[in-house]
Amino acid sequence: MTRDTTGGRTFASTFVGYCVLIFFALVFLYPFVIQIGNSFKTESDAAANPLSPFPDPVSTGGYERVFLGTDLPLWLGNSIVITIVVTLGRLLLDSMAGYALARLRFRGRAGLFSAILAIMAVPGVVLFIPKFLVLNQIGIYNSYTALVLPVIADAAGVFIMKQFFESIPVSVEEAARIDGAGVFRTFWSVVLPMARPALITLMIISFQGTWNEFPHSLVAVQDPALFTLPRGLADLVSGSLGVGTQYPLKLGAALLATIPVAVIFVVFQRYFVRGANEGSDKG
Repeated sequence: MTRDTTGGRTFASTFVGYCVLIFFALVFLYPFVIQIGNSFKTESDAAANPLSPFPDPVSTGGYERVFLGTDLPLWLGNSIVITIVVTLGRLLLDSMAGYALARLRFRGRAGLFSAILAIMAVPGVVLFIPKFLVLNQIGIYNSYTALVLPVIADAAGVFIMKQFFESIPVSVEEAARIDGAGVFRTFWSVVLPMARPALITLMIISFQGTWNEFPHSLVAVQDPALFTLPRGLADLVSGSLGVGTQYPLKLGAALLATIPVAVIFVVFQRYFVRGANEGSDKG
């Protein structure tokens, strides 16, 4: 009787737990369902029934207007180029900086790492005006360089790589040096391949952050030809196309903007989870 009672309580608690999880999952996913449904509605249907996930009738007019009536292809191209360049730059520069802080001994090393931690604590909005003044002063404002250079390395990436490099045994590098490898050769050929979990984590974070970056583009460029996808979508949401809600167009464009990030995460999800587990085991 005791066993049956215990088993019944365990089943009941498990059932309630799953019900709670399913409820919050539906609450979380419902806005995305609304976004997809409204993107396939007509303008009048979306305005009359914005919370209904079922289009009546189904229409692809919103997507046609996105590609034919806006500069979405231009924004998409800008975002792809900038995201790839920044992500690759962060993988290289953040890993090099992290390795230097983790392994090299030089004067001011502790102070430099403390400064990096302090930068991570500074809200980005505080730097808007100084960033604009610096970009304008050095003559790169309103250019692709302004979109890439200030964000090509970040403090969070340096911190992630430093912490991971410190978890790698020093004996591995000592063996490489005995074989005649220099500092950079040891880093590039021995240590960096072992840091694949951290690199994949950094790649996903950098890609997602750069793809969705809006505040920096707001202070870096004003030329519509240099707008990235978030900046262009903000322009649409602000009503640049005229009167009306234009929900199908706006939500269709927003849905297209989420696809690359979703694909990257789905493709690298297993590596991301495996990397997190390997990193915790090494720690």
